[in-house]
Parts: sequence; structure tokens; C-alpha cells
Amino acid sequence: MPISPGFFAGRDLTGLARDLRDGRVTATALTERALAAAEALGPELNAFVTVDAAGALKAARQADEELAAGTDRGPLHGLPVAVKDLIMVAGLPATMGSRHFARYVPDTDAACVTRLRACGAVIVGKTTTHEFAYGPTGDRSANGPSRNPADPARMSGGSSGGSAAAVAAGIVPLALGTDTGGSVRIPAALCGIAGFKPAYGAIPADGVFPLSASYDHVGVLAGGARDCLIAYRCLGGEVSGDGSPTVGWVDPAGLFDGDARVTAAVRALLEDAVEDAVEVRLPEGFAGEVWETYTVVQSCETAAVHAGRLERAPELFDAEVLERLRAAFEVPGWRYVRALDSRRRLAGMVETLFGRHDVLAMPTVPIIAPIIDQREIELDGRSVAVRPALLALTSPWNVLGLPALTVPAGTVAGLPVGLQLVCRPGDEARLFTAAARLAPAALG
Repeated sequence: MPISPGFFAGRDLTGLARDLRDGRVTATALTERALAAAEALGPELNAFVTVDAAGALKAARQADEELAAGTDRGPLHGLPVAVKDLIMVAGLPATMGSRHFARYVPDTDAACVTRLRACGAVIVGKTTTHEFAYGPTGDRSANGPSRNPADPARMSGGSSGGSAAAVAAGIVPLALGTDTGGSVRIPAALCGIAGFKPAYGAIPADGVFPLSASYDHVGVLAGGARDCLIAYRCLGGEVSGDGSPTVGWVDPAGLFDGDARVTAAVRALLEDAVEDAVEVRLPEGFAGEVWETYTVVQSCETAAVHAGRLERAPELFDAEVLERLRAAFEVPGWRYVRALDSRRRLAGMVETLFGRHDVLAMPTVPIIAPIIDQREIELDGRSVAVRPALLALTSPWNVLGLPALTVPAGTVAGLPVGLQLVCRPGDEARLFTAAARLAPAALG
């Protein structure tokens, strides 16, 4: 059964900011609501690792004082925000979802957190992450699995599952996550909210614990696309220009043969809103090469990050994460070199598609949220592995460093599904314009 959502469910950043400035509410009152919801829903969803009530209330009171004195830091001023437990927040534990960092407390903020504070945002706590962000399921963490507000027996998705659950449950209106193969967009889609992964490097990753440096992106999760855009701009992202975008529909079967019900629901939303969307096919061989490139580069870079820990204390890893790390260490260096060459070739393949379309559209995840700990599902009489299914439609855009946005696209069997939109760097305005045409659910 779905949970009863908190105060921020269905409330957008623009409306909250207006209420603050019109005196209908205070930052302190909003923060108190977020803290109360985190306490009430925490045991059921496990969205938070750490809740910083004292620090949040102090920041909220300062935000109120600044507004009263005429200092307005922008659309996030005084609004409660959650931060994934892979992103450093000075003075708060950063566990990375692992027993390896059970007692680690950083003394400096990540660059994106510094920007959040400069915008006047109130950080209420740190959200659950899959251990070291090394998994799209969100159910392997030292503090337990994050759970889906639509059905707490099911996965939130990962690795930014706690951030997605916190927003979808209405605990906070906005959260930060990271995305290496889909870790913002996967949980956003499975939990029924919006998630934006900008172009590679658009939001600095300084102070974010790495998974795979070539693919790691900082992203945002919110109720709708407009809120993702507001947050992205506050974090330093540039979005300019306008115009009516041309949209190409990518048949997801070209990347992964998933649940036909998901494809039908997402395609129906697109066709209702975008009459001129035309079907495009990915180049021959793209699916196999992009998956090989993604897995090889991630494996080698992740192995480099964790070599010392794997040698010193392998027993502190979750068993599934440990198994994946050991497999990653078996990938030879020559495959890594070849994969780097493949990235350049793949970029050329996709560039031909953008010569005809401004935005590519497809489902975000080709299946509905599996049950927690489930590793295989049945689709049309065949057994499908969960991890590659979750990653299949999101990971290519990390390999290529392209901006990608997921927006809510209704439900299948009572569970949320998402529509993913992808563009070239510099075309973000067209991306968000396309999302705005998918109103009302996608707007936020």
C-alpha cells in the first residue's frame, strides 16, 4: 500500500517561495514540517541516514532573518533540501552507505552543497544510498534499503533511492543525488517524480565520493521538471534559448526488450502531448557497444577507487557489492583502453540522430519497480535480470555525458513509470520545453 505523503507532496518550489515572501509561511515552519515528516515516515521508507534537526532549524531561522532584512538569495531561499549520503556536508556523517565509513564526518562541504547554502537552502539531512552508489536497486546499504513510497515492499531504485523516496513522499520538495548510470533518473522514475542529470561536469563533483569518474554526474530530484530546472540554475547550470523542439521517439526494444505495458504508457503520454514526435532507430550495434563500454569503464574505475579497501577489509562490504567489485578487478586494462575509443565512436553515432531531432524520448526504466531484494523478474514468460534492466535505458547517456531528464508518465499496475528526454549539451532549454509540453504531471 502507498504511504500517506507529507506536506510537500504536490507543492512546487515556485509556490513555496511565493508563500514565504508573502508571509503566509516561514522557513522555520517549513523546516519543522520537513523534520516532522522525516521522523514520521523514516522507519517505513528508510529515506534518511542522518537528520540534522538542530542545524536545519538554525539555517531556517537565519533564512527568515535575512528575508526580513531584505536579503533574498533566490528561489531556494529558506526551502528544505535533502542531500545524498555520498555528497559531503560539513559536520554531518558521510557513510557512503558502507560500514567502511561508519564514523566518517567531513569538515568541508562538497562544491554543490556550498552552492546550495549560497542559495539559502536549508539542508535537513543525508539520504540513503546504495553502498558506494554501486547499484541501481537501492537495497544494498549499511543502514538498510530505501523503500518506494508507492509500495514500501518495492525498490525505490538506486543509487539515489533515499533522495527519490524523500521527495516522492513529500518529506522535502527537492533533493540532490548522483548519477553514474542512471542513479538519479532510475529512482525518480520508479518513485513517480522528476530527476535531471545535466551534462557531464555541469554541476561540479568536487566533494562527492567517486564511483566512476568518467561517468559521475551530480543531479537533482524534485516533484516536476520545472523544479529541476529551478534547482539546476541555482546550482550554476546555464539554460538559455527557446524554440519549439523536434522530438524523436526511440524504440526501447533497441536497447532492452522490457515490459510492453511500460512502453505503451510512456508512448501514449508522448503522443498525447507531442503530435509531431517521429520514431527513430538507434544505429546498428549501438546497444551492445554502449553496454560493453559502460560496464568496462565503470568496472575499471570503480576497482581503482576501492582497491585498498578490498585488500584491507573485504568483510566490511555488502556481499553483493563485494561480488561485483571482485568481478570488476578481473577486467583487463586493454578492454578499458578499447572502451575509451568506443566512447568516441558512440558519440558520433548519436550525433547523427541529433542532426534530425533536438530531443530523444523513451521510457526511463523499461520495467516497474521490483520487490526489494528481487534480482530476476518474469516478463512474458521469460526471466529477466533486474540490474541490467534498470540501467539499460539510462546508462548510454552517462557514457556520452548528455543531459537527461525523467518526468512522471503515469502508472502501470499501480506503480509509477517515467518518460526520459535526452538532448545535446547546450540544448537544455529545448529539453525543458519538451517536458513542459507533457503537462500537467511533468511540470511541477
